[in-house]
Order: sequence, then structure tokens, then C-alpha cells
Amino acid sequence: MSVLLEVEGATRRFGGVFALRDVGLDVRAGETHAVIGPNGAGKSTLFKLIGGQLVPTAGTIGYDGERIDRLAPHRRARRGIAIAFQDAPVFHGLTVAENVMVGAHAVTRAGPLAAVLRLPRHRREEKSIRALAFAALERVGLADQADRPADGLPLGQQRALQVARALCGKPRLLLLDEPASGLRGPERSALAGLIEQLRGEGLSILLVEHDVAFVARLADRVTVLDLGRVIASGTFQEIRADERVIAAYLGGADLDGADPDSIDPDSTDPGGAA
Repeated sequence: MSVLLEVEGATRRFGGVFALRDVGLDVRAGETHAVIGPNGAGKSTLFKLIGGQLVPTAGTIGYDGERIDRLAPHRRARRGIAIAFQDAPVFHGLTVAENVMVGAHAVTRAGPLAAVLRLPRHRREEKSIRALAFAALERVGLADQADRPADGLPLGQQRALQVARALCGKPRLLLLDEPASGLRGPERSALAGLIEQLRGEGLSILLVEHDVAFVARLADRVTVLDLGRVIASGTFQEIRADERVIAAYLGGADLDGADPDSIDPDSTDPGGAA
């Protein structure tokens, strides 16, 4: 399986404080790779380094054989990296379909002048964007909600909308920022099913999450951070048996004998808050 994303020696310092030190991980084509860890572990910082919201103090980030750690977020989006942030806004006053169409900016080329003048190129692009949006809504199960005001959706469907918005950019790598946070049991289960579906379609996914049961169900591999460093990496079975992970994160959670396929994503989080 080829490597799509490769992070090597990633370090980020804020003044004299290191948020990350010498972090490395890779995401292979078609897999779901999760990053977990306690509060202050550096998960959000790593996510923003990969997405382009932050620049590493040291180290490199490669995507599809190209170094991208100095590329702006919109340029990474054009190369096929999409992000669904936990707190991404729903645009009030717009329909579900119109909210998703915002995500197509990564593949638009006509520019603002063409839009203002309503040039033929813009009109062709607008038609294409609408088609992309409806295809994305179909993928996440919201096609029947396309004309509904987006701010009227329950939280679980708003998360699906955020995923659809990211899919509208036709990504090869999807970054998910704590997508299960705040969701109730049935909503978490539905979201897990959606992520499994997208992986089955061949999409590579990097999942930053604090819900260990959610991760156990979904992740092919897991990287565990603590105090800005990688303390373990491997399958869920491997990392849950690691004494460093137990001490730093899993604590007294009773995961002995648990099979990831049998862990209920509707259960309470055995790992605590992120």
C-alpha cells in the first residue's frame, strides 16, 4: 500500500514552549489513520500543520511525493487535501446544498471577475459546482435535505454536511477534526458508518479523535501523542497493550479482551477528554 501523506520530524515551537517535537507518521492510500492522546498532547497542532494553518518550526510534510509544509491551505486543497473541522460554521440563511457548494472553491478556476461579470466560464463552473454538491450530499446521505435551511439540521447531520462540504473538493485525503465530539450515541454510530463507507470507496482519512471506542471501530492504524511526542504507533490492538499509552491516556479503562469490531461506538468514551 503506497504512502500518501508522510510527516517526518515535525516540530512546532511557540516561543520557548514545544507543542510538538520530532513527530512522524504516515497515512497510506485507502486507510483510516487515527491520532489520539490526552489534553495538551499536540493533536490539534499536528492537525493544523498538515492542513496548513500552521507552519512547522522544523521537519517536513510530504503529500503524494511532494513537500507541502510551506504551501498555503488553499494550495493543499487543490492537490486533494480536504478538512472537516469540528467547529466549522454552518452558514445561516443558506440551504444545505448552498453550504456544501462553498467547499468547491478548491476546484474552481474562473475567479471573482468572471463571477461578477457572469461570464460563460463562470456559468459553466457554477453548474459543475452544483453537480459536485449534490453528488457529495448523495454520498453522505443528505440528498433529501438539499433544499432545507442548513441551520435547522440536528448536530449529527451538520457533521455529515461538513464532510460533504469537504468532499465537494474531490479530495484524496480527508482530515477529520474530532468529528464525534458532542454527538449522541445514534449520531456517533451513523457518522462511524459514513466514515467506513468513505474508506470503502478508497478515500484516505486522517482522524484526530478522543473517543477511543470510535477510533477502535474505524482506525486501521493509530498514532498516540503525549506531551508533543509520539509514544506509540500501530494497530489498535498493539497500542492498547502499550504500557506508555495506558499510563498516559487509557488509564484504568477496561479494554482487556476487547475486539475493535465489538466495541460499541455508542458507549461512553473510555479515554477521557482530548
